[in-house]
Amino acid sequence: MHHAVIRAESLRKVYGEGDTEVVALRDVSISTERGEVAALLGPSGSGKSTLLTALGLLNLPERGRIWLAGRPVVADGVALTDLAAVRRSMIGFVFQKANLIPFLTARENVLLALQLNDRVGRSAGARAQELLGYLGVGGRADHYPEQLSGGQQQRVAIARALANRPPLILADEPTAALDSHRGRDVMELFKRIAHEQGAAVVVVTHDHRTLDVFDTIHEMEDGVLTRAAAPPPAHAPPRTADPNPEASP
Repeated sequence: MHHAVIRAESLRKVYGEGDTEVVALRDVSISTERGEVAALLGPSGSGKSTLLTALGLLNLPERGRIWLAGRPVVADGVALTDLAAVRRSMIGFVFQKANLIPFLTARENVLLALQLNDRVGRSAGARAQELLGYLGVGGRADHYPEQLSGGQQQRVAIARALANRPPLILADEPTAALDSHRGRDVMELFKRIAHEQGAAVVVVTHDHRTLDVFDTIHEMEDGVLTRAAAPPPAHAPPRTADPNPEASP
């Protein structure tokens, strides 16, 4: 039996009023299961980022309901629980820019996420190093963000998002600042995370070249989730991850 990590029903979000009213979400329903990596496509202004921030409990819809790991968390614009605590423990966010704290090392950036959840000491340090190693940047743990390439910074940001073992990972254009080679590396990392860690991963992307990585593809237009499609077949076997990403420029 499959269980949805995130489930939303009939979400509606409106910005402005009168002549300036924009309906960003029009009765949108979506669910993503453990081990599933889903793409969210659509033109600029279609409502993708609004949907992602609603699922991340950052920007509540006026109407509709959201469940996280089977637990009701939002109903018609009202929080049913402490959303800040839920976000810290159950949701990992990855953005277009890595947004690492510049005066902290890679390890310290990951540790900070653990400390915010009251995890400190030797076990926290081991968890941070384990994640950096898992994502191929273990040898860069003591480097500051400015000493890392764009791809390495994004891997550290993903490690930070995974720190507290959240069941849900939300990523908003995480490869937009990367070239196609590094971008595909990151997308394949999300698939690996979903399948190996049992997380549900939802990625907003414009990059149609990596759609074969995804288990499910959702499309949005004018605030409507128009269809959920199967990913296209890959024309070639997926490129294996860089065996030595730390040496990559």
